[in-house]
Amino acid sequence: MKFLVTGVGGQLGFDVMNELSKRGYDAIGTDILHESAFNSYIQLDITDEKAVRETITKLKPDAVVHCAAWTAVDAAEDDENKPKVYAINVLGTKHIAEACKEIGCKMVYISTDYVFDGQGTEPWQPDCKDYKPLNYYGQTKLEGELAVSSTLDKYFIVRIAWVFGLNGKNFIKTMINVGKTHDEVRVVNDQIGTPTYTYDLARLLVDMCETEKYGYYHATNEGGYISWYDFCCEFYRRYGLKTKVTPVTTAEYGLSKAKRPYNSRLDKSKLREAGFTPLPTWQDAVKRYLEEAKL
Repeated sequence: MKFLVTGVGGQLGFDVMNELSKRGYDAIGTDILHESAFNSYIQLDITDEKAVRETITKLKPDAVVHCAAWTAVDAAEDDENKPKVYAINVLGTKHIAEACKEIGCKMVYISTDYVFDGQGTEPWQPDCKDYKPLNYYGQTKLEGELAVSSTLDKYFIVRIAWVFGLNGKNFIKTMINVGKTHDEVRVVNDQIGTPTYTYDLARLLVDMCETEKYGYYHATNEGGYISWYDFCCEFYRRYGLKTKVTPVTTAEYGLSKAKRPYNSRLDKSKLREAGFTPLPTWQDAVKRYLEEAKL
């Protein structure tokens, strides 16, 4: 199989490229950046419809793994950023889906728990259509989902949450850096979900592309549902930081411009039902991440 991966400058795209390389696949990475760590790389602006069509129809991949996205959730709320967020998350995704349709290739679209309103305590089902995004980022990711599902038959829409990986910024890196310089940190304890290690997710996405088990899926690490507070306590403990972690409510924290869902529980049982190997526990993922990251 031949793959095209977008957003290889980010956490997930970087790990997908490495996973494909490990399996011996022909993989071309793309991003908006001029340069890349990967030899097989093409600079590509996904908001440029003509460039997307020309690139995909020329390369003729068997699968496109679309990891590129605007992910700065709070900045997406700023009016001056909204046209760019829409162009990347909605129009860029639409351009890729249309090009995939033209050559008949598979597409993986990475989505988010933010397409839901985050109310209640029941885990969200992958085929649930009760969409009520709380913020503009979530709205654009939902519209990206709909662009894919209305254009293609051969698609995987994979919703993830609380992402961390080696290549880029994430909650673990940020909080460890803060913890090194502060005696106490405040972390919300009323938003519940499960972290996703991009190294583990990349394996699953490639597994999916090797099948024709198309549809909507949820994919985070196993290990149960936790709060951001629980998450922080675990990686501080493993890292050896003695910084005090104080649990606070979202209202008490009060620093976020965009509304966050309280309930980010994603039901992942469909993965097993389809015969895919679930991701390892988030506790195990944190342990491996800290060993690799050398923070």
